[in-house]
Amino acid sequence: MIVISSFKEFEEWLGKEMGVSDYHKITQDQINLFADATLDHQWIHTDAERAAQSQFGSTIAHGYLTLAITPHLWKQIADIRNTKMMINYGIEKMRFNQAVTVNSEVRLKAKLASLMDLRGITKAQLDIELEIKDSKKSAFTATLVFLYHFN
Repeated sequence: MIVISSFKEFEEWLGKEMGVSDYHKITQDQINLFADATLDHQWIHTDAERAAQSQFGSTIAHGYLTLAITPHLWKQIADIRNTKMMINYGIEKMRFNQAVTVNSEVRLKAKLASLMDLRGITKAQLDIELEIKDSKKSAFTATLVFLYHFN
């Protein structure tokens, strides 16, 4: 895990791969809880019997569920310290590439694409990819934008 406590330390990673998280297993319980939270109970996510007859052969995670776990996985790659606050500022160039079937394991890979000092606020843009274990194709790619207010 990388430890970053300032803009200067962050800057050392510019243009470099920062690391890869541990794998996280997507369970049916997690999918169902996400469906409840988002009111999205589409059968492909929650009806195992019907989903077994689909092209995927099982239920699949909501695309936004896979995106929503990225902050958790990012924290396994980098420990950003000495901050007053961190803000999820945006997502750019988001592309869902492949469905994540239930019980698949996913992990996050991150590269620091750009870094800006906005009058004392650090704007970090991370090119990320959510990899699916034993799959050549990733679940998605995107650029996450975070704002860090270092002390």
